[in-house]
Amino acid sequence: MKKLLWIGCLSYFLIGLAHVVLGSILPVALEHYGKDYSQGGTLIFAQFAGFLGGVLLSPWLNKRFGKRGGILIATALLCIAELSYMLLPPWGWMFVIAPAAGFGFGMIEAVIGTIIIAAIKDNTAVAMSRLEVLFGIGAMVMPLIASGLISAGYWRMSFLVVAVCAAMTFIFWAKSSFGELDNELSRRSSDQTPGHTHAAESPNGTNPSDIKPTRSTYRGRNLALLSLFVVFFFLYVGTEMSLANFMPAILIEKMNMKEAGAALSVTCFWIAMSVGRLFAGYIAEKFQYRVYVLYSCLAAVVLLMIFPFTNQIWSAFLIILLLGLALSGVFSIALVFASKMLPGTEESTPSILIASGGVGGAILPLVTGWSLDHLEVNQSAWMLAIFAVGLLIISVIAYQWQRRHTVSSAS
Repeated sequence: MKKLLWIGCLSYFLIGLAHVVLGSILPVALEHYGKDYSQGGTLIFAQFAGFLGGVLLSPWLNKRFGKRGGILIATALLCIAELSYMLLPPWGWMFVIAPAAGFGFGMIEAVIGTIIIAAIKDNTAVAMSRLEVLFGIGAMVMPLIASGLISAGYWRMSFLVVAVCAAMTFIFWAKSSFGELDNELSRRSSDQTPGHTHAAESPNGTNPSDIKPTRSTYRGRNLALLSLFVVFFFLYVGTEMSLANFMPAILIEKMNMKEAGAALSVTCFWIAMSVGRLFAGYIAEKFQYRVYVLYSCLAAVVLLMIFPFTNQIWSAFLIILLLGLALSGVFSIALVFASKMLPGTEESTPSILIASGGVGGAILPLVTGWSLDHLEVNQSAWMLAIFAVGLLIISVIAYQWQRRHTVSSAS
């Protein structure tokens, strides 16, 4: 199980690299091709479209090729795409490569999340938090590597770094043995025995007697609950990406900071996110998933409501650091929380929620960017607080929902 977790961590590190590599070298790449930022934005959106496709198609590919086969397909595709990026083909071909790269790391993220949630029954939140730590490290390291390569005049080699990491991940998944999990990772839909499930008691309120279906069935209350979490992940990832992408612009407009100093806000945010993720899983396991998600969202609302009133650089950076800590474990813990509340749907729920988060991560930053162009900077900050209020409302509903379910199961 430890080997599975560490290879999963390597895979999430790869995803972190792949998520940000294009954005890290985008200005110099656009200069090379003689394109403007609007065309660069279109290229990033094309990569996002591929990401969404990879997430949504991962359950089908898992059934057809097995989970290990799905990961091998995704890592190979990502490796080829990054090598193709490095060759700097004609601009038109970049719109073929970008969706392929997005498909690769989108599918890897969805499949690894599904494997970890289904395979690790005890301390699931701790395992997912470790994955998210490595994602954050990858997202922090890649801009530093790209910056050094840009300074040296070898910026295209940034793609090679991701390709090499993808090749290593492919080899580890192809050659590693995970004991009794090997059959499960290689099993295709035609190999599955009807009615066969694995159930284990969860310390967070899941009743193993409820785990009956082998296929993902969303009806009645399950459908309503899934819909709530879809909106939650849409809002959460959209808010996180808005903060990560527009915090420097907000600080420049609000406090007249210089670009270099404002850019440090993103570094501070990701450092706080990575540090918080080291402890998020343990805290969530100790105090229950629903409690962790609820209080994290409450803290985010309070901090985002305070932010418009900050007038000093030090106080703004303090809010940003605290926001990073508050939001650090929300994605992974909420993913586990939703899967535990929808027993028997572990094969499809993570993919659906990651996909909804991807949509939010594309749409809400567009809304935030529009607001910065057309509204006052503090109005944009208040809009982020409203997104967080939506997260809080949904977390309260989920909290009450699971508490009632736990009480009714005990009686």
